[in-house]
Amino acid sequence: MTTPAPDKPGRRQLANAIRFLAADAVEAAKSGHPGMPMGMADIAEVLWNDYLSHSPKNPHWFNRDRFVLSNGHGSMLQYALLHLSGYDLPLEELKHFRQLHSKTAGHPERHETPGVETTTGPLGQGFANAVGFALAEKLLAQRFNRPEYAIVDHRTWVFMGDGCLMEGVSHEAASLAGTWGLGKLVAFWDDNKISIDGNTDGWFTDDTPARFEAYGWQVVRNVNGHDPVEIKTAIETALKSDDKPTLICCRTTIGFGAPNKAGKESSHGAPLGKDELEATRAALEWPYGPFEIPEEIYAGWRAGNTGLVREEQWNRLFDQYAAQYPDQAAELSRRSHGELPEDFIAAADAYIARLQAEGPVIASRKASQMAIETFAPLLPELIGGSADLAHSNLTLWKASKSVASDDPNANYVYYGVREFGMTAIANGLALHGGFVPFDATFLVFSDYARNAVRMSALIPAHSIHVYTHDSIGLGEDGPTHQPIEHLASLRYIPNNDVWRPCDAVESAVAWKQAIVRKDGPSCLVFSRQNLPHQPRSDAQVADIARGGYVLADADGTPDVILIATGSEVGLATQAKATLDADGIKTRVVSMPSTDVFDRQDAAYRESVLPNAVRKRVAVEAAITDFWLKYVGLDGAVIGMHGFGASAPAEALYKHFGITVEKVVEAAKSLN
Repeated sequence: MTTPAPDKPGRRQLANAIRFLAADAVEAAKSGHPGMPMGMADIAEVLWNDYLSHSPKNPHWFNRDRFVLSNGHGSMLQYALLHLSGYDLPLEELKHFRQLHSKTAGHPERHETPGVETTTGPLGQGFANAVGFALAEKLLAQRFNRPEYAIVDHRTWVFMGDGCLMEGVSHEAASLAGTWGLGKLVAFWDDNKISIDGNTDGWFTDDTPARFEAYGWQVVRNVNGHDPVEIKTAIETALKSDDKPTLICCRTTIGFGAPNKAGKESSHGAPLGKDELEATRAALEWPYGPFEIPEEIYAGWRAGNTGLVREEQWNRLFDQYAAQYPDQAAELSRRSHGELPEDFIAAADAYIARLQAEGPVIASRKASQMAIETFAPLLPELIGGSADLAHSNLTLWKASKSVASDDPNANYVYYGVREFGMTAIANGLALHGGFVPFDATFLVFSDYARNAVRMSALIPAHSIHVYTHDSIGLGEDGPTHQPIEHLASLRYIPNNDVWRPCDAVESAVAWKQAIVRKDGPSCLVFSRQNLPHQPRSDAQVADIARGGYVLADADGTPDVILIATGSEVGLATQAKATLDADGIKTRVVSMPSTDVFDRQDAAYRESVLPNAVRKRVAVEAAITDFWLKYVGLDGAVIGMHGFGASAPAEALYKHFGITVEKVVEAAKSLN
């Protein structure tokens, strides 16, 4: 079947290499999405061969362009591009598409595949991540560039489909991108009018170009997504925009080239089938067998790749920059490698020790703000933001400067009421490099952001999610604003560290651990109401970082163990005093992070929660079922069994039975 290829393959042949690698891989896997890669192949070919600045031999080159496939179900498009461009993604990996332990998962996964910038699949989030990438580039350029040295100078390109634009997160992110004037962000809309259920005329009739224009974007309309000349013209238009992101609206045919399935939903999420695939080969004049790419096609793909040259040029420029601006160069290098300042740990520990000595009685949200105020001057990479709750979340600090300005030290994001977009954009900031981002809202509204929190754990991204007003303790706002199931829900996300500190000291430790952690996100959960300071030894202060520790112990082997977090630790210590007075030897365990505690070795966990002591009571103003794994079926849990109510906090704690008296009663009732 094989015939010689021409010496210089044309653009359509180069694009067809994408189409057939995608279709063949889906056919081999017996599952996947061939339609989008076949429809967007011409756009991808022009972008990657003529414009994308990247280095296949060094996927982590700092000044590379970022490419994001928001419509991640078309992952074989990206895998084909990476393979053809010379990344470490051999053909064998494409042949094992969607198989266990392959580097070609069903959706792009950053930790699996070299060259993938972010894990995508939940539609719209890749686009929001891309907004975070572009914001990071803009802010780093403001901070580090000099008139003669554009040391931070790269673009973010994102592919997205109709589904991405139907998701609300795209509205949130696009609105902010326009407000921030992210001129180096270019999005390609794959306007094929097909989703899984068929033609979108019945459920997606938005005037998308007008929507983006209203958001402050430059919009290039009516581009033939199969015409390289029109695609190039559209990209050139995008490159001329300095102060507006660009949306390129590309009319494409899903499943392009398939005689019987092109333009139909049948090509969206299922293999073409052997007969249709052969017919497509004939229709597109592709005389090669499955996974067969002739050397001429490889040569055509790699001839235009100047990544190595661009990287070497940038390295020389950086050397010159470093000679003239050594401090800035050292800071940029440190931040781009995700390294903390040398003095951070010592300074943080000194601050924690001072707090333990001073013993402030404050709300943990205030303690959080104090920690930010202390740590931010040590960490120029710290960038914060809140979903229109800065003065309630207490996320502002003295040196906060809005990213909407051109200040070189801009470090604060006013996200507006956009919890989902905020969290996904913060993930993009973290993934870009050079920043440690935190985002903030009320704990109850983590529901709006939850899938982006999940993605930060899956990717993983070094994001810090700050949640205040953590329980019925917020009081009069009532059950709509009182989180009940949220702590358990967040704790059940794998690789997501949830901290609920009981006082200012634990709050500072939680912040330190979230900053130090690099392999995933942390959720820091803080109270509205004041919390009592807890006395501790130096050893106990050190053990806070282990997630759970003995805060107050019995004289000898305890008869009962009280386990608590956050505002309920104070209740537990008061209950201990009553129980001790009644001759019941009581241990109090503060458990600010169950996730971190569960990762400790068995010996340490046994030292805190000895198996021999089966009488246990857990206390937390949240859903009770989560704590059964620590107290067992014979233990007791004091907490919430339904939604809250509107009243002052003190009245609510009494009404729902989360009191010292109830803890004592539960402990005494255990057999």
